[in-house]
Amino acid sequence: MCRLAAVTSSDYVSPMEPVLALETMKEGHDGSGLGLTLKDLGGEFEKLKSYPILSGICSTKGMETLEGFMKKAGFKLKHQWNPKVKPRKGIEARDFYFATAYDYPASYKHKSLSEKEDLLLNTRLSLRRIGEADQSIFVFSFYPDVITLKEVGDPLETAEFFGLDKDTLKAKIILAQGRQNTNYAIYLYACHPFFIQGFSTMTNGENTAFVPIREFLMGRGLPGYIGYNSDSEVFTHILHYTVRQLGFPLHYYKDVITPMKDNEISQRKDADALRLIKQSMRQLCIDGPNMVIGFTPDGTCFMVQDSKKLRPGVVGGLKGKYGLMSEECGLDSLIPKRDRAKDIFPMKYDMVIVTPEAKEVKVWNQLQGRV
Repeated sequence: MCRLAAVTSSDYVSPMEPVLALETMKEGHDGSGLGLTLKDLGGEFEKLKSYPILSGICSTKGMETLEGFMKKAGFKLKHQWNPKVKPRKGIEARDFYFATAYDYPASYKHKSLSEKEDLLLNTRLSLRRIGEADQSIFVFSFYPDVITLKEVGDPLETAEFFGLDKDTLKAKIILAQGRQNTNYAIYLYACHPFFIQGFSTMTNGENTAFVPIREFLMGRGLPGYIGYNSDSEVFTHILHYTVRQLGFPLHYYKDVITPMKDNEISQRKDADALRLIKQSMRQLCIDGPNMVIGFTPDGTCFMVQDSKKLRPGVVGGLKGKYGLMSEECGLDSLIPKRDRAKDIFPMKYDMVIVTPEAKEVKVWNQLQGRV
């Protein structure tokens, strides 16, 4: 099993907070990797929110290729963050780690958000294709106000390797995953969280329905549905497909991945819509065991379980700061002064939703069709 730690806050927080929460859950991960996705950035990126940020890793040769590609594509450098790497035993430092903010090409300055998002996605995929064969370029996200960091190693040691304990890098939403290496070789593109066009998820579990889900998604004709070095990446793409491509409200994500029985559907006011969803998107049903944490472009965070409910998960906190964790001890680390009686342990029909700026937490229940 992996361990997951997410925080959503009305104030900027350090990525060390969820990393230290992961440390309290150390028995649940083997230290084979750390992934971080930060949204709604503070610090040196606070005044750069409208500019897309390219996050990744390069060799010296790869950096030359990347810089040439971006210049030719018309992107202009606005700001670059490079971690002050501190050597740690067991972590092999690569040549360049970066989060670089760019201005859009002149021809895209007045394009719609959707057109800009497609440009950023296609640019990221092009760079991935260029650098993947020789591993000279890894790119994890390219989107405004988002940074993604990944590396192989113990989560706490990796965070210290990146110098995050001393850095001013902060965000209002942070997803952190401590990896348990199970089905795949240790490879950076297999490390959670995963990101596409403003949507991000990370998962604890094993996706036994991976193959039919992957085949369905790859058949949609959308360029971003590729890779799948981890069987959990499909959860991000299902979220993207459900909310962005189909325009469904977020709570229908739960109905897509864990459709109810026909007699249960008949109890909902939107039963006709649910039946069509179940029939047309049956291949996206997950078979678990999985617990998924994620966020959407507007800053909404959520936790959802598969129907088996065989992976731990808890949400708790107070107005202005909530944690979404694999275990209670993670919440104790992140928000020790909360009312523990209000902690939420979502069950098979539940989707816990934390609104933007951590204003309130809601529980969507499939059977009732309401919060």
